[in-house]
Parts: sequence; structure tokens; C-alpha cells
Amino acid sequence: MRDEVKRKFVYDFEEGDAAMTNLLGGKGANLAQMVRNGLRVPPGFIITTQACLSYLQEGEKLLEDIWPSIREALSRLEVKTGKKWGKGPFPLLVSVRSGAPVSMPGMMDTILNLGLNSETLPLLSHASQNERFAFDSYRRFIQMYAEVVKGLDSASFEEILAEVRAREKIQFDYEISTDGMRSVVSAFLAIYETKVGEPFPQDPWEQLRQAIAAVFRSWNSSRAITYRELNSIPHTLGTAVNVVSMVFGNLGEQCGTGVCFTRNPSNGCPDLYGEFLINAQGEDVVAGVRTPLPISELRYVMPDMHEELLGVAHSLENYYKDMQDVEFTIENRKLYILQTREGKRSAAAAVKIAHDMVKGRIINRQEALKRVTPRDAELLLHKQVPSDVHVSLLAEGLPASPGAGKGIITFTPDEAVRLTAEGQKVVLVRPETSPDDIHGLAVAEAVVTSRGGMTSHAAVVARGMGKPCVTGCESLSINIEQGILQKGDIVLSAGDFITVDGSYGRVLLGDVPLVDAQITAEFSEMLQWADNVASLQVWANADTPLDAKRAREFGAKGIGLCRTEHMFMSQERLPIMERMIVAESREKRLSDLELLKAMQKEDFRAIFTEMDGYPVIIRLLDPPLHEFLPKEGDIKKRILELPTDMEEKERLSREEELIDMLKKIESLKEVNPMMGFRGCRVGIIYPEIYEMQIRAILEAAIEAQKNGVTVIPEIMIPLVGISGEMEFFRHTVDRIAQEYYKSTGASIDYKVGSMIEVPRAILITEKIVLYADFFSFGTNDLTQAVFAYSRDDAESKFLGAYLEKELLTENPFHILDREGVGEMMHFCVDKARKTRQNISLGICGEHGGNPESIAFCHALGLDYVSCSPFRIPVARLAAAQAALGFTN
Repeated sequence: MRDEVKRKFVYDFEEGDAAMTNLLGGKGANLAQMVRNGLRVPPGFIITTQACLSYLQEGEKLLEDIWPSIREALSRLEVKTGKKWGKGPFPLLVSVRSGAPVSMPGMMDTILNLGLNSETLPLLSHASQNERFAFDSYRRFIQMYAEVVKGLDSASFEEILAEVRAREKIQFDYEISTDGMRSVVSAFLAIYETKVGEPFPQDPWEQLRQAIAAVFRSWNSSRAITYRELNSIPHTLGTAVNVVSMVFGNLGEQCGTGVCFTRNPSNGCPDLYGEFLINAQGEDVVAGVRTPLPISELRYVMPDMHEELLGVAHSLENYYKDMQDVEFTIENRKLYILQTREGKRSAAAAVKIAHDMVKGRIINRQEALKRVTPRDAELLLHKQVPSDVHVSLLAEGLPASPGAGKGIITFTPDEAVRLTAEGQKVVLVRPETSPDDIHGLAVAEAVVTSRGGMTSHAAVVARGMGKPCVTGCESLSINIEQGILQKGDIVLSAGDFITVDGSYGRVLLGDVPLVDAQITAEFSEMLQWADNVASLQVWANADTPLDAKRAREFGAKGIGLCRTEHMFMSQERLPIMERMIVAESREKRLSDLELLKAMQKEDFRAIFTEMDGYPVIIRLLDPPLHEFLPKEGDIKKRILELPTDMEEKERLSREEELIDMLKKIESLKEVNPMMGFRGCRVGIIYPEIYEMQIRAILEAAIEAQKNGVTVIPEIMIPLVGISGEMEFFRHTVDRIAQEYYKSTGASIDYKVGSMIEVPRAILITEKIVLYADFFSFGTNDLTQAVFAYSRDDAESKFLGAYLEKELLTENPFHILDREGVGEMMHFCVDKARKTRQNISLGICGEHGGNPESIAFCHALGLDYVSCSPFRIPVARLAAAQAALGFTN
């Protein structure tokens, strides 16, 4: 017998526990653990993820091999339930559900009421004393089986239900009469036979076999693959199959079903949160076909069940030490727990729950830091609709996922993808969403549905993606075919602009201005915990005093990159910069440089003041000079457009100036400017430019220090590739500093270092480090140089294809390339520290805000990462998680 068959592929719930997630899937492992914990769970068994993977390779042969074990498990199920498979007096029905090791809500397939046929239908009717319930259960089974096993579209079945509702003049399916439901079953059976080409299967064993195979196959459905790719879930996990005896929430008014969270998944408050329906099956809640009641109403409808549910929620949360997402069914005032799993939550909720659980001594600080992902940190800066702005309310619904987003209306996921690719921002508007809409949800700015509740598919997926979402907008009439959205006299079409306020459940007309969210007190405290754990400091890339102020507020411990060239781009400074570049003599250039020095000195002084006590690394001029000059075509246009009524002398003078600029532009043209006359090479040829900047820095530092500011200036020389370049500028800075010391009597503790972005600099690290107090890796240019890629050209022309063909696993400009660029950095770090043990080492490229890259920088032993101010909370959290050996 094969090794695979020797392994155990079928487990009763009593045989498993929560530690067996990889084998039994998350759902199965949790059901098994709840049985061990003494909770009331419908009896069942699990077919393992390994069986799924074997089936996907071998097909039906696997099912033949394990079928005896499945029959034995079902026999044990008969004993536990007191019901009979395919027989009376009360027939045993089961649900067949998927359950992957990683939660994939709505992505996999489920079949309920399996085991019903023409013989067991009257038995169920008699045993339950509810004929309508029996027919309702059968029509659900037929439709689910047809969709999941045979791949039929739901539209034909929904049309039948709509016809019966219209005939009986009712609104909801649960109001259909017994005779109406009997006609629905007959019509469903006819649809199945017509579309499949054979009658609906009557043998319960064949039903079970086909359902298990279908759930296995659903692992490789397009929507499941898309979800895994969006959430970085491995394709090699497989899904378990849970075969669970049915309990019924649709037997009557003493029955119900619902979904609840042990804490509020939107804001993290410790209140039971969720929804339920009376006389319904679980799919009715999550599918959005009926708008459910809030869970708080259960205390009035069935107070004993509400009290028991509170106890279960408390028990589950204490055991799993995390907020739980719980599915339950009430059958004749008896509560059954159908599933528990870690609940999806908003970023704000993730922070509050983790923080509160530390305060409640449920988890420690390290565990709390692991619970909040860097992505959560990003989402905490989600935009919101300001409270003081006037808005035009279109509709109100349920605040299913917080934050605010806006864009043009689109009604289909395919259209959302197309429009986004064209650069449009879209809001996806649907009656309700389904797993097949995942690609549209992924690109939309926000989501609106007219049906469904807080735990519907749209709500759960949007929260997981950080998308603002409003569900249950029942006042909206959405016509997908006509492409219109109507509320009373207001009619909107595809392409009209709306704003979605997911925090308050509002859909607003037009383009509403949004504001950034504030970091909460809980998150601020958690970031302090993160700083205490991390060995990497987080600094900021900041070019203005405002940037520096914001960086300080976000917790930056320094400025790792102040790009001085950005200070020349303002409207009043650029003309002076242009004039300096085209100057014919050094004297003229010095005159303009003196003006620029005064401006830069004020900027530096303000930045030092904002960063009082923290280091500020200022990079001297880096880009090619031609970037500060107008485009050649613009100059020619200016010449042609000189006013004809201008005085001749003035006109000729102006024309001469423009022609001189044209000549300078021509002289500065380069075949490859990013590898040409830029960085320290400009400072070598025009030393007065770099000297001006050095003087501005030192003068600003001396003035700030006199005003009581603790100043720590660090001067960075860009694009060093020759040790002589570093030596030249080291001596220049030291010479100018000594001049100021003598003239002012002041003393500044400054550093001089280099940006490491040229591969040759890495190869001669031991020479350059003799003149450098710090190195800062400029990973943007270093990546370009190591790969010989022009970033803009690569990303627009071929990087996408390389990723698609898996020649590259990640875009190296987004996630630092460890194999090539990382090895170069490793080489440089080792050689630098051997020569100068106390050298400060950091990174200031865009990778400094990327969690995976931060983890590598931690492993490399760098001192700091520098990133944009709005990435600082992300980087602080990622640095802590790297220190804890945990990455999301």
C-alpha cells in the first residue's frame, strides 16, 4: 500500500486540537478544540489538507483509497447524533465545508443539508413537524450542490425565487409559503436536470463523494488563487473538508443563526458585536440576502441564548487569547457553535485589542507587537471625512469598514480593474458582493452595497483589505444592467463621483475633501513599546522644517536624509539657481550662491530647531544641474513669445539671456545623466557650490546652538566612488569648520560621511571609511547600479513581465534585493566596521520604509533606517518585529 494511504486522512473532532491547524485546517482544528473544551459543537469529522493535496495530484484514486475511512466516520456520526444516513425516522444531514490552514473568508465552497433526496425529504418533514422547513432545506441543498459541484450559475435559481415572491406578493424568501416552496423545489430539480443533462443525484453517498471532491477542487478556483496572491498565502497548503452534522436555525421562531465577534472588529471595543436572523440558516447572514438584526437585540428575543453566547465568547477569547469570529446556530433554544477563528479586524481595532489585552494581562507586550502588522500601521493613517465640512448625504447604511474613500461609480469588478488601469479612482457599487468580485474589491477605493450586514462578504473582505465600506444601504436602488444608482429623485450613473464614509456608514454625493487620521493614544504607547524592543532606530527623510516637525511627531529619532536640491525648487529660489548655473564666471556664480546660502541657512536652522537633540544628515547637491533648468523647448518658446512692443535694447538683452541658457542646456546634455555629471562630481568641478552649502549648514548650526538648540549636523557627500573624492570633501568640511571656530569661538560636533550608492565605493570601503564618520546606503541608486536597470524604464517596460514569469520574485525597487544588492551591503558593512568599529551605518533609500527590507537591515546590523515621515510608524513597528524575530 502507498505511503500516502498509510497516513491518517480522516479525523473525528474528538481526535484533533488547535495545534493541528496545518493538517486539519483552521476551521477543523478549532472545532476539534472546542469539543475538547466542552462547548456544544455539532458532531463531525475532518478530511485533512494532505488528502486535498493528494487529490489534486491523483484525482478519484485518492477518494477510492480513503472512502472506507469516510464510511466508518459517518457511521460514528450516526451513533453520536441518533440519526440515520439516508433513512428515518430522523435522517442525518451534513454540511460539507472547506477549511484552509489560513483563514480565507468567502473564498472556498460550502454545501448545506447534504443527504436530502426524494426519500429523506418526507422523513425530515415528518420528524420536524414542519413541511415548509423541509422543502426550504432541500431547495437550498439543490442550489448549493448545483453551483459548487456542477458549476451552474445562480441566476436561474434566483429567477425562480423572484417569480414565486412576485406571485405571492412578498419581499423575502423566508416568507414563501409551503406550496410556494414545494414549487421552488420542483423548478430547481428541473433546472438542474436541464442544465446538467441528468437528474439530481438521489444517492446520499454519491452526493457526499461529489461534494468532497468539489471542495478539494475549490482550492484552485480562480477567486481562491486571487485571494491567496493578494494576501501572500502559499498555494501549497491545501484545504481540509469538514463534514458536520446539520443543526437547523430555520425550524421556526425558536431557532436562528448568526455571526458575532467577541470584540468590535471596527474599533476594538470589548463588546459582543455581530448579527443574527430568526428562522434562518447561516448562509442567509453572510450572503446578504436579508438584512440581519444586531446581536444586541438577541438579549430581548432570546435572553437565555444571549447570556449563553456571552459566556461562550468569553471562554473562547480567554482560550485563544485573541478576538474571535464565531458562527452559531440556535435550534429550538439550544446553542451550537459552528466555528471560531481569529476575527478579521480594522487597523484601529487591531491596535486597541492588542493594547487592551496587554492591560488586561491576557498577552504580553511582545505578543501585542506581533499582533499589529505594519500594514495596520499604514491603515491607521487612513483618510477620514472631516466633521466640519458640509456634505450632501446620498444614503446611509452600516459602517462596515472604517476610513473614507472616493472615486467614480463603477458597477462591475471587471470595469473597476479596467478603469483603475487607466488611472481612475473608482468606488465599486453592488447590490451585494460575492467571492467572484475579489479582483474589483482589490482595486477599488471603497465599496458600497445595498444589501448585507456587518459580517457580509463585502464587509469582511473590505476590512481585511483596509477599504472603506458601507453595506445594507437598502434605500439605494442599484441596476447593474442599466448602470444606474437611484435614491428617490436622485439618479447617478457609472462615472459619477461619490465619497464613501465607512467609519459612519454614509454615502456622500460628489468629491468631499478628506483629512488624515490621527494616531491614537493606544498606538502611540505601542510604538513606545516597539522602540524599547527594536535595535534599529527609525529616522526620517525630510527636506523642509514642516517635514522635520511631522517626522518628530511620528517618533523619528533623527533625519537620515535632507535633500538640499529640493530647497532650490521654490518659485522665488529657482530663478536664482538658474542664473547661478548659467553664470559665465566664478564671480557671478558666487554672487548668486551667496543669495542661495542665506535661504538654505534659514531652512537648516529651522530644521535643526525642530530636531533639537537629534542628528540631521544633510546631503549636498546630488542631481544633475540640467534638472534645475527649463526644458529646451520652453526656452525656444519664450524667445518666440518675447513681446514685440518691448524696447529694442531690453528685448535683445532678454533674448541674449535666453540664448545663453539654451547654450548651457546644450552643454549640460548627457547620454546617461544619472551616471554622469552629478553628485560630488559637481562639487569637484564647482567647489564653490558645495562650499556654499557647507557654510550654510555650519552657520545655521552655530546660530541654532546659540539659541539653546542641541545641534547634531552630519554632512553627506553623494555619489562617492573614489576614495580621493571623500578625502577632498572631508578636508573641505574640516577646513571651513576651523575657520568658523576661529571667527566665532563656537564649536560644533559634526560628522562627515558618504552615501553608498556606487558599487565601486563598496569594493574600496576600507579606503573611503578612513575619511567617513558614517555611511548611508542609497538603495534606490544602488539597486539601479547593481542591476543596471533604469528604474523608470524598467518599471514601465519589462519588470512586470519579469515578475509574471517569476524571473524576479519581487520588484527590487519595492523590496530590497537580498541576493545581489543585499550582498553588496553585507560586504560593505563588514569591511567598514573592521576598519572603523564605531562608524554609523544606515539606509535612506525608499526601502527604509518597507517591512521586509527593514528586517534585512536589522539582520545586517545597521544602526538606523530612514524613510518618509508617513512611513515612520510602519518602520518603528517593523523594526520591533524584526528584533522579536517576527515578520508578517
